[in-house]
Amino acid sequence: MSLKSDDKRFTRREPQSDDAELIRLFVDAIWLEEGLSKNTQASYRRDLSIFACWLNDQGQCLLDVDTLMVRQYLLWRFEQHLRPGSTARFLSSARRFFRYLLRESYISADPMLLIEMPKKGRSLPKTLTEADVESILQAPDVGSVLGLRDRAMLETLYASGLRVTELISLQLGQLNLELGVIRVVGKGAKERLVPLGDEAVRWIKEYLGGARQALLSHMSDETVFPSQRGSVMTRQTFWHRIKRYALASGIEKNISPHVLRHAFATHLLNHGADLRVVQMMLGHSDLSSTQIYTHVAQQRLQSLHQQHHPRG
Repeated sequence: MSLKSDDKRFTRREPQSDDAELIRLFVDAIWLEEGLSKNTQASYRRDLSIFACWLNDQGQCLLDVDTLMVRQYLLWRFEQHLRPGSTARFLSSARRFFRYLLRESYISADPMLLIEMPKKGRSLPKTLTEADVESILQAPDVGSVLGLRDRAMLETLYASGLRVTELISLQLGQLNLELGVIRVVGKGAKERLVPLGDEAVRWIKEYLGGARQALLSHMSDETVFPSQRGSVMTRQTFWHRIKRYALASGIEKNISPHVLRHAFATHLLNHGADLRVVQMMLGHSDLSSTQIYTHVAQQRLQSLHQQHHPRG
């Protein structure tokens, strides 16, 4: 579950104190039970807070909710032109929340039992060609401290398929450059070992040789890729830098760090990698999350067949 910007215009208010406390207890409970990431916790909190504020405007609170109220709220979301994916995420959050309230005896009936989850077609992930990726990788000015850091980050991201949060929070102790692997702590505090490849290892070593210390100045920090201020880089900062390099490369697609993760998976499958191996490297708990990339790879194979086969 990831954070979206779709509901930002509704997040400046806080629900009334009793509702805010129920949401806090729920988020704490699922964190203790499952070790969910900060982003997932924030996503639950945001979805439920928006719902609670809507209820408060109707003179109601979370403990008053029945099935009709949920349906009225879904109609309100539709009238606000909120995206179907955002509403599906709210429904998932609400299901877990009201199951928790029922389990803890805050309510006597689950208002979500008669609410159906929308059937949502799964969109294919955006990806880049290998030539596109090569152009982006070569865009940073490696003669500068920031450019060398960015080149090392981009090479690491494409070589390993890390999530952007995993990349910006990477610590020196997670790197083993002699073996060419990263020990990644992903969603749910699950660990996995991901190979880096010779090219990424080469750029990381060159960056660690001086540029990293120049960014840190005299500060002591274990972060592999600190910001210009010597602190942990934000996801937004890295997103803006990737977008700049894409534009400099003449790539007009809407680029984000996640697109390089998609490219990592798609290009591996294009070159014959086993789907379960890609699943392990991406840190997907469910193979179905990885299978979406096979459709992208298959489209590429069909395109190549039509282009090069005499009867294509």
